[in-house]
Amino acid sequence: MSRIQSRSPASVEGRFTEWFRNRPTSLEFWEGLVGDDRLACCFAGESFSSALLRADMGESTRRALGNCSTIEAAVGLDERNFAVPLSSVRTLRLREGTRTRRARLTLAWDDAEGGASWTLSNTNRGDEQADLVAALGERDALTGAEVGIDSPRLAFL
Repeated sequence: MSRIQSRSPASVEGRFTEWFRNRPTSLEFWEGLVGDDRLACCFAGESFSSALLRADMGESTRRALGNCSTIEAAVGLDERNFAVPLSSVRTLRLREGTRTRRARLTLAWDDAEGGASWTLSNTNRGDEQADLVAALGERDALTGAEVGIDSPRLAFL
């Protein structure tokens, strides 16, 4: 569901799916849900470097998030989930992937602690969702944010 759709203000209007965040000892799988006035970051699963600690790669959580019709319901699924007002988002940039490089999604926002910035990589099964980024660039709530899509210079690599 990567297109913006008209629904009630608290509903999920778009979704960034199949993204992961590199951590020192693991890969954290995250989904991004966009509502009328908020961006929710939802934890989908974690895979550790140790073969003994490999876990669900987020498939069951992604299915549960797919059944959530509101941002509140999605944020309530896990204690690590959180929502950021769209007016607090400073950066939403997609660097498109190539045959040899994964797509990257950079998110930065202001919060009570001063701000945060995440760079997420797309899984090999994921869709880059460039159409969602383009649609979000036209949103009034993101007029002060840096929203865009970067294409690699050597796209054939």
